[in-house]
Formats: sequence, structure tokens, C-alpha cells
Amino acid sequence: MQYNWSRYLRLIFTGLAGATLVGWFFGHPLYGLLTGLVMYLWWTLVQAHRLYQWLAHPSASDEPPQSVGLWGDIFDSLHKLHRDHLLTQDRLRARINRVQESTNAMRDGVIMTDTRGAMEWWNGSAEYLLGFKPDKDRGQYIHNLIRTPAFKAYFDARDYREPLEINSPAKPHIHLQIQISLFGDDDRLIVAKDVTRLFQLEQMRRDFVGNVSHEMRTPLTVISGYLETLVDHSDELPAKWRRAIKTMAAQSSRMESLITDLILLSKIETGEHTLDDALTDVEALVGQICHDARALSGEKNHRISVQITDRRLLKGDESQLRSAFSNLIFNAVKYTPANGNIVVSWSTNRHGAHLSVKDSGIGIDPVHIPRLTERFYRADPSRHKDTGGTGLGLAIVKHVLINHDGNLEIKSRMGEGSEFICHFPRERLVERVPETTGD
Repeated sequence: MQYNWSRYLRLIFTGLAGATLVGWFFGHPLYGLLTGLVMYLWWTLVQAHRLYQWLAHPSASDEPPQSVGLWGDIFDSLHKLHRDHLLTQDRLRARINRVQESTNAMRDGVIMTDTRGAMEWWNGSAEYLLGFKPDKDRGQYIHNLIRTPAFKAYFDARDYREPLEINSPAKPHIHLQIQISLFGDDDRLIVAKDVTRLFQLEQMRRDFVGNVSHEMRTPLTVISGYLETLVDHSDELPAKWRRAIKTMAAQSSRMESLITDLILLSKIETGEHTLDDALTDVEALVGQICHDARALSGEKNHRISVQITDRRLLKGDESQLRSAFSNLIFNAVKYTPANGNIVVSWSTNRHGAHLSVKDSGIGIDPVHIPRLTERFYRADPSRHKDTGGTGLGLAIVKHVLINHDGNLEIKSRMGEGSEFICHFPRERLVERVPETTGD
């Protein structure tokens, strides 16, 4: 609102002029002007005092002080602004209450903290799942209440692309999935989801696969042994049985490979296969696997070349790494046409170490790539019949890399071959110790 300053100034000049005329009437016009100025200053101070008292104790029901002129307009404008502010505050409070009520209705625990982890607010589910107490935990650092080292490292890492799974500190039988999001000035919104049922089902699946695989191995070994004996003496069998015996032996061998891969995958997933962080000579390991790959290639005459640009050692479990690398290299041999090229390279850069297996095969449709590491997933089921693969190779590679803080990258296009890259962090590289020669 724009105030009419010219009218206000005219009123002031008119008042002062009147005071001057009264003073002139009594023979002292200067005293009259000074008297008018003092009265105006006194009136202004009175209005300012009334304004101060009103601002010190405002409320929605209080009416503004009554006045005239400029001060009257100031009182009315401030009263309107104050009333609008209270209405806006009420609307915001109602929305916040509604958000908190809806969040409290969630089964997932929701916690808000500042950038250092001081807890500002949480819902009822967080109290149940994590054991928070509203009367004494507000303002506490969340990592003092969730004392799992993995959670503290996850909170500080600021890399929240993947969720963290931990047991509840208040109820250890509850398995939680923690997901953190950043908002505001690096504040954290933490969501804790109860995934106990899924965790138990996954554990049951792993136990079932592991137990069944172990139970099947013994009878299958017996069957394979007898079939091998029959194959060795196939010349003594009737001709009509020879083909059947050889087919059964081939399928028995295939079943043995499947069970072996299932047992290995089960051990890696459940942690039964203890990770041995020894120092692995990748150059020697890749050389041995490529030697076996050339034997596997046989008459296909694949050109398998090895490129090593860094001779540092890799800290990791050699048996697991051998399983992962051999799966990738043997797959390249199986799925690359005769006389094709396969390049195995080991290199490092500022991001870490990388093992690349690149072939000149027919390639894979990109639509299949996100699911290739799933158990038994087939990009082309018809190819499996020819290669005799188990469908678990890439799943084993994925879990081995997870155990070594790495990840698998797959690049492929139809008709242009494929490239599988194992990425490892720089922290796993170790310099070779120079060999000492005796005098």
C-alpha cells in the first residue's frame, strides 16, 4: 500500500503554520513554531511507544492501537501482515502435522537427522524397529544408538546408491534394510524397512540349494562312475546301447558340473567359503587359465591373447578369483565362433584394477544385460544346449566380485562381440616385494 505523503506533509506544515500564527499573535512566532515541533515530537514518541508495546505482545485477537495519519496506517498494515503470518503459520503447521501423521502410519521406520547425525524426528515404527525413546533420544547422534560399525561407515560414506542390511540393535531377530537420502543442507532422511521375512526366505533358499546339492552329489557320483565304466567297455555292449550310454554319461557330467557350481555359489553366498585375503599374482593366474582355455578351444583355433600392463599383486582369495576369471574366459571360448579372437587384459588406473575379457562373438542383445548375472538366466536358451553350461557362471562371478569390493561391467552389441570387465578398488593392489638373491 502506498501512503499519500503529500497529504501527510501538508497536514504537518499546516499544523506548524498554525502554531507559528498563534505565537505571532502573542508576539513570539518562533516560540510558537518550537512549541508546535515539540508537541509533534511528543506525539510521535507516544505512537512509537504504543507500537513497541503492541509488537512486544502481539496476538491474533488483539486489535491494533488506534491512531490517525501515518501512524494509523502503519498500525493497520502491521496488523494485517501479522494476521496473514498467523494464518500461513497455521496452514504450515497443519500440513506438517498431516505429514507426520501419515509418516507415523507407515510400517517403515523414518528418521530425520542433521548432517552430523543428530536425530531431529522419527516416527512410531522407528521406535519399535530401532528402540528409540522420544523422551531422551532426541538430539542424540544416531550412530550412538545404532552401534553397528557397518552403519557408521555407511552413514559417513555418503554413497547411498545401495541399501544396507543390518540386524536391529533393539530386536536382533529383526533384519532391517537401511536406505539413506540427502536433503536440505546435507541433512539425512533414513528409512528402515523390516525385511526379516525376505531374509529368512532367502536363507531358506540358500540352505535348500546347498543341502540338496550335497545330497545329490553322492548318488550322482556313483551313477557317473558306473556310466564311465560302461563307456570304457562300450565295445562289449550291443550297438543299440552304446549311444544311450554315451548320452547318459554326457548328461551325468553336465549334472555334476551344475551341482559343483551350485555348491560353490552356495558357499560364496552364505560365507561358508571363508574369504582368504592373500596376495594373488594375477599375471600368473590369468596365464594358467588362458593355457587351459586354449586346450578347451581345441579345433576351433581361437586366437587368445593376454595383455598385462601392471604387475602389482591383488589382495584377494585366489580360489574365488580363479573361479570368476575362468568362468569369463571359458565362456568367451564357448560362445565365440571358430577362429575368433579373445583378448584378456589386466590394467590399472586411478579408479582401480580391471580384468577385461573381450571376444569377437555374436554379441548379446543389450536388453538381456541387466539380468545376465541372475541364476539360470538365459539370453539365448538354444545356445546352452550346445555349450553345456550350467547358467550359474556369471552369478558366481558377481558374488566373487562383491566379496572383493568390486563389480562386473558388461558391454555387448549384437554382431560386435562382448566384453566383460571385473573392476577392483585401488585399495586391493599391493606392490611386489623385490626378490632377494643370496650372496
